[in-house]
Amino acid sequence: MSRKDQKIYCNCCGKMICLLSEKDRTSFLTVEKEWGYFSDKKDGRIHRMDICESCYEKMVEKFVIPPEEKQVTEFV
Repeated sequence: MSRKDQKIYCNCCGKMICLLSEKDRTSFLTVEKEWGYFSDKKDGRIHRMDICESCYEKMVEKFVIPPEEKQVTEFV
């Protein structure tokens, strides 16, 4: 698990991303997937991970098809 002792760690590199209380002011990716009946070996399991921006960039560079990207003009 990447959230221990009120700190968030990157599941890829293991570095601390931020304190849990700072998560709304820090850029990182959280992925959560609930696997259903048609997965190979993960039926009924939930996987959750946090990935720092640096590891995200490295991961995306390896994609054959890059993620879709939109420009946001108003921040909430």
